[in-house]
Amino acid sequence: MRLLLVCVLIFFPVFVRSADLPNIIFIIADDLGYGELSVQNPDTDVPTPHIDSIAANGVRFTDGYVSAPFCAASRAGLITGRYQTRFGFEFNPIGPRNEDPDAGLPPKEVTLADLLRDEAGYSTAMIGKWHLGGTAHFNPIRRGFDEFYGFLHEGHYFRPLPYEGMTTWLRRKVLPGGKTGRWTSNDGQLIYSTHMGGNEPDYDADNPIYRNGQPVDEAENLTDAMTREAVSFVQRCSDERPFFLYLAYNAVHSPLQGEASYMEKYAGIEDIQRRIFAAMLGHLDDGVGRLLEVVKAEGIWENTMIVFLSDNGGPTRELTSSNLPLRGEKGRLNEGGIRVPFLIQYPGMIDAGTLYEKPVTSLDLFPTSLAMAGLKVNRETDGVDLLPYLSGGDAGAPHESLFWRVGDRAAFRKGDWKIVRDRQRGKPGPWELYHLKEDIGESKDLAEEEQEILENLVEEWEALDEEMIEPVF
Repeated sequence: MRLLLVCVLIFFPVFVRSADLPNIIFIIADDLGYGELSVQNPDTDVPTPHIDSIAANGVRFTDGYVSAPFCAASRAGLITGRYQTRFGFEFNPIGPRNEDPDAGLPPKEVTLADLLRDEAGYSTAMIGKWHLGGTAHFNPIRRGFDEFYGFLHEGHYFRPLPYEGMTTWLRRKVLPGGKTGRWTSNDGQLIYSTHMGGNEPDYDADNPIYRNGQPVDEAENLTDAMTREAVSFVQRCSDERPFFLYLAYNAVHSPLQGEASYMEKYAGIEDIQRRIFAAMLGHLDDGVGRLLEVVKAEGIWENTMIVFLSDNGGPTRELTSSNLPLRGEKGRLNEGGIRVPFLIQYPGMIDAGTLYEKPVTSLDLFPTSLAMAGLKVNRETDGVDLLPYLSGGDAGAPHESLFWRVGDRAAFRKGDWKIVRDRQRGKPGPWELYHLKEDIGESKDLAEEEQEILENLVEEWEALDEEMIEPVF
């Protein structure tokens, strides 16, 4: 059985006043696990009151998914509203692969920023981590964004060497003296650890901070710099033109670097690796709080949709980021890799304190945003407009099923049933079957007990897989 896709014609009503168009803000955290926000896990050691307030003022999705378990492919789906496997963006270019002239969001793919700017007259800004192509061909200012402040690759140091004013934890293959384990500098500001078996990636190589098309020097911690730029954009747009802000923080992605004031704030956390992570998450939460304050101060609170989500699950060993109660982490198609913190507030349309328990996906943000701008979709999309479901107009489920593919790894969810396939010994492993309502942690494989259900779901996955193309890079 093939999935039904939303395909209608695009139009923009004539004589719509800019003041009537809502503003749209996407806030993307990087590598933040499902169990880290205090609104998701009240027992966390890192309260996140500002991010939590988005849920308090709107909706929290218990079953909010992204379309891939790692950064670049997930972002490709988000910004196009399509399974990225439809256009060959299946994997995660890192390091020198970012300079591959073919590694990026294909130019033929239309972005949300393209449509909001060119069809509805929005001002658009991309601030933070792009990771959809590291060469000029793919630059955000060529993909529908009027403004770009940030970097193009998968990561960036929050401050460069000598990492002044912060504590830095780096992965190393070998410690000084040829040892393994953990090494700490005399001043306690630099920690090396061999627990991951390799060195910290060279994030900053050929990866400057850009303002539009030109590299710039940045003195502030990148979390503060990104917040500063986002606040400036909102303040410049708020009183006269609708805007779309895509704010993609690189926190809490490695390298682990905690600002001194936040390290002091979380001094009660004994494990230094966890304390640095806490400092980064607390810093991110304060940045979100600052942006929320400005939206309110500018008088656009009621007319602005604010989305917060993570691009994928957390890499636990690398960051300590918790995905509990889910199984798995970044890079895997178990729930811990693809089910993420997902919050939306839109006071003009969504009741405060809503808990939504049906599956939704980051792909839905594309048609939802277009609908808010008075636009409809004239192209194949795998997302749906969520507003009718969140405003009470539609009591059904937004999706009959959801699809994932990453090489030999695959997954498919239909209702409360999910199949997942990992890679074993260099080839596809067996399909596993879980009932998520009864087993959110995917601990009991029901493949042998429920063979008919398994076979039907595999058949549906295979039918949809035929619509996808081979990876481009």
